Amino acid sequence: MGKTLIVGGTKGIGQEIAKLLENKECVLFSRESHSVTSNNHIHYQLDVADGNFPDIEDISSIIYCPGTINLKPFRSLKVEDFQNDFNVNFLGAVKVIQHYQRFLSKAENASVILFSTVAVKQGMNFHASIASAKGAVEGLTKSLAAEFAGKIRVNCIAPTLTDTPLAQGILRNEDAIKRSNERHPSKRINTASDVAKTAEFLLQNNNITGQIIHVDGGMSTLKV
Repeated sequence: MGKTLIVGGTKGIGQEIAKLLENKECVLFSRESHSVTSNNHIHYQLDVADGNFPDIEDISSIIYCPGTINLKPFRSLKVEDFQNDFNVNFLGAVKVIQHYQRFLSKAENASVILFSTVAVKQGMNFHASIASAKGAVEGLTKSLAAEFAGKIRVNCIAPTLTDTPLAQGILRNEDAIKRSNERHPSKRINTASDVAKTAEFLLQNNNITGQIIHVDGGMSTLKV
């Protein structure tokens, strides 16, 4: 098995995935400096937007974790908001996959895992910008899964609100956390571990591709 590239692998969900894969060879990308805690991991400090990536010839999997939470009324959103959400969530993934596709195509059980949001399937107030960007990610997932069929598996995880540093503005106190929990049929939001374990499963299963996996406490399908 080759190396797993975790883009955004030093915070939140990406960090939890790296912990689960501490005994596997991984390459972590992030904009911040970082000291790896596993002898099997190496870290590169870079900005995906720049498109300057190191060549990693024995890469077998990509997990693209960067995301945004930009919740505003539509009238308050500027074109720049849409552009930033699109660049971080969608175009960053495109740049990484395009650069490493030639290496992935040589690997056994190659895999790409992207991230969406429950707000793509279930319309939510104030999610116009981020849901649009993540909708593009879901479209990319299915298109690439078809184009790469038989060579590279491509799947997407669509979580609900997850307790990570990115969500601190929403989960700002105990009352906010309680309200968020109560909105879910499961009566709780995600932990980063909930989502990371799903990514680990998708890496290991070699016959799942083109899927949008909802880790959302039943929010996208249940009304209770």
